[in-house]
Amino acid sequence: MKYLATICLLLTGVFAKASVIDTVAIHSNAMGKDFNCIVISPDTYKSSTTRFPVVYLLHGYSGNYTDWLSKAPGIRKEADEKGFIIVCPDGGFSSWYFDSPVDSTMKYETYIGTEVPAYIDEHYRTIKNRVGRAITGLSMGGHGALFIALRHPETFGAAGSMSGGVDINCCTTRFDVSKRLGDSATHADNWKLYSDINLIENYNRKFPLAMIIDCGTEDFFYET
Repeated sequence: MKYLATICLLLTGVFAKASVIDTVAIHSNAMGKDFNCIVISPDTYKSSTTRFPVVYLLHGYSGNYTDWLSKAPGIRKEADEKGFIIVCPDGGFSSWYFDSPVDSTMKYETYIGTEVPAYIDEHYRTIKNRVGRAITGLSMGGHGALFIALRHPETFGAAGSMSGGVDINCCTTRFDVSKRLGDSATHADNWKLYSDINLIENYNRKFPLAMIIDCGTEDFFYET
């Protein structure tokens, strides 16, 4: 019994220091509905009065807000070790994180770039400025992270793309991009204006943006 009690005490200590996972519903005024979002707070969050930096982590095409936690559960450890909050919002099946110019019901740039950070800043103890916010993502989410950061540099101070489609012109017939921007021939201007590779030309350099772009050599986006 003495050994059992010791083990229980040790386990209590371990779990008491574990990151905390919340699933919250964040309303979008732009789209008129709620979307679920996972928020991972580091183990030191409840025991301190510190304000924490936030990493917004976007999922890829056909995914949802649960993807990162279910497929890469090690992000909980990252939150603890690095001491930041991780936010995994829902970007829809194939939104590409656009405010679609051809479908007024899809306003994911506004949702992820404005509405989600506003909610997180209101409900969590965050660093409420661009220095305390980073955004990154995988594949469609990699494009989305750079897209949103480049168009909202006053909100995010760092951005990353992991195997992202940084030039969406490689996807004129794939991944529903045409549903979000219109046909690439008829709406050629949309395909130019909404692609990361072109956004950098007009980036507001008043706001320094730290960026990282990586892509595995076997990924189909590697050539792009």
